[in-house]
Amino acid sequence: MKQPKRCEWVPDGDALYEAYHDEEWGVPVHDDVKWFEMLLLEGAQAGLSWRTVLSRREGYRAAFAQFDPAIVARFTPVDEARLKEDTGIIRNRLKIGSAVTNAQAFLAIQDEFGSFDAYIWPFVGGTPVDNRLTSLSEIEAETDLSKVISKDLKRRGFRFVGPIIIYALMQAAGLVNDHLTSCFRHQET
Repeated sequence: MKQPKRCEWVPDGDALYEAYHDEEWGVPVHDDVKWFEMLLLEGAQAGLSWRTVLSRREGYRAAFAQFDPAIVARFTPVDEARLKEDTGIIRNRLKIGSAVTNAQAFLAIQDEFGSFDAYIWPFVGGTPVDNRLTSLSEIEAETDLSKVISKDLKRRGFRFVGPIIIYALMQAAGLVNDHLTSCFRHQET
């Protein structure tokens, strides 16, 4: 069976990457638990390959209460120490601590805006930005908008939300459509 034409960054035959690309990447997110999951995983990815994070996703799901920010926000130093020993996740002290801090900041945004979704989508006017990219070389690591969002999140107490991480989040969560125009998912997202 012939494989569909995907974005160039997806390795041929890598089932994990193919499923992520085909089913999730670039699909607009509107669920706050999914937003928190994506924020946590994008922050965990800093300095590592996305495959490293994807392969540990179930470990993260178990370790971080199914990505429930209300539960994660109440994690104690004892919980953080336990997580530093959990081989199912990336055991980086700063990244683990930032998950707890970010959960608290996430809840503050929900209190202020009603939901994280209501906070984040106005940055793109409520509609995904279609960058109509034709090659991998056109994809930017960060943009002026990712810098603005990053700055605002940092002001609100978030960590591991630099402009590169935020642009990756924007791509993954469908705030921008960076599927190449040749990719079968471009029109679908």
